Amino acid sequence: MVARLVIAAPGSGHGKTTVATGLMAALRARGTRVSGHKVGPDFIDPSYHALATGLPARNLDPFLQGEDRVVPLLRHGARTAELAVIEGVMGLFDGALGTEGYASTAHVARLVDAPVVLVVDAGAASRSVAAVVYGFAHYDPRVNLAGVILNKLGSQRHEDEIRAALAPTGIPVLGALRRTPDIHAPSRHLGLVPAGERLAESRAVLPRLAEWVAGGVDLAAVERVARTAPPLTGPGWNPRDHVRPAARRAVVAAAGGQAFTFRYTETAELLDAAGVDVVDLDPMGDRVLPRGCAGLYFGGGFPEVHAQAISANVVLREEVAAAIGRGMPVSAECAGLLYLCRELDGLPMVGALDATARMTERGALGYRTATAPSANVLAGAGTRVTGHEFHRTIVEPRHGPAPAWTWDGEGEGFATPTLHASYLHVHWAGHPELANRFAAAVHRHELVPGG
Repeated sequence: MVARLVIAAPGSGHGKTTVATGLMAALRARGTRVSGHKVGPDFIDPSYHALATGLPARNLDPFLQGEDRVVPLLRHGARTAELAVIEGVMGLFDGALGTEGYASTAHVARLVDAPVVLVVDAGAASRSVAAVVYGFAHYDPRVNLAGVILNKLGSQRHEDEIRAALAPTGIPVLGALRRTPDIHAPSRHLGLVPAGERLAESRAVLPRLAEWVAGGVDLAAVERVARTAPPLTGPGWNPRDHVRPAARRAVVAAAGGQAFTFRYTETAELLDAAGVDVVDLDPMGDRVLPRGCAGLYFGGGFPEVHAQAISANVVLREEVAAAIGRGMPVSAECAGLLYLCRELDGLPMVGALDATARMTERGALGYRTATAPSANVLAGAGTRVTGHEFHRTIVEPRHGPAPAWTWDGEGEGFATPTLHASYLHVHWAGHPELANRFAAAVHRHELVPGG
């Protein structure tokens, strides 16, 4: 049985990431084995979860993974834990636009049959908080709102007033947290700064965060709420069930370091199951590709923030370009797409793509349903995937003669039999055929003399 609960909020900005991460750290500090999970496609919040729990970051997203995979992926991610903390996205009932809440926190809470704890920013209200909580508790009877954590309280009188107003609702107050301006994660153009870009600072703040939550939240009551969740049925997700094993191992270099902080954990697990060793490569500091490298995976991150250092690493840029020129398979998503361009904000990059990239004032954000217009290293012609776009850069031209994907009648990205570069983030657990196809290409290249 997986004890579990969902940390939700009325909307963004109520502090659910801070509270959820602090709760994970506080429970771990008292000896509970905790796994962290994030509703939706976001990769920044899970980077803090991983630090707090000591376990890999995990996402739960019905749009990206399919409804039927959410529970198996939860069971897989929580298999070594006693309790799973699932952080929501946006407001409790906010999902994909035009879908009546599909892929919302409430949707995932229903799929995994977990009680919900609502984090409410009470900094600018008192008795009105009770009306908000009452409304959220009764809006959808399929959602079990099991408690509330009051955040950003100003004083004991402030807390007492809200508790008195909440008493008639029957929703228990599981915690009351004072304002803490000294505990926060810095943000910039696409939200919080990933933990991987500021590891020392992120690690240093965790004990204070855990202490803050433990001082204001009834951890024993939170655990009791989590243990009211009924047993989950069915097997956990296993990457070996979704890929074809290989007779020998091959090596793929996967971009990491401060500039490339994001890849879905299950991507590496699928490749490993398919006989591929995923080895980290830091485009800012490493000078050579790993020994025996037969493929390249460049995921997400913020190369635009670190463009000067990436560009200065001429030796690696030239080696990557040469490897791609020899036909080494490469999969690049978003940040990886920028890295493969000729230049980013005027600074030289790898140059494997005849395109330039630059920052813009407006961003692109949202779910996409995309189709591969032609066969390439990741997908066969006509392959349909679900993905997520999240960036504030633009690539000119946005696509070459063979786009990686098409959606809404437009082509996007670049694709060849050995290269796939696109803004679209695809969760490979939802589309394991991509892992199979890429792994097969890597193994073929590994067998080519001089490849």
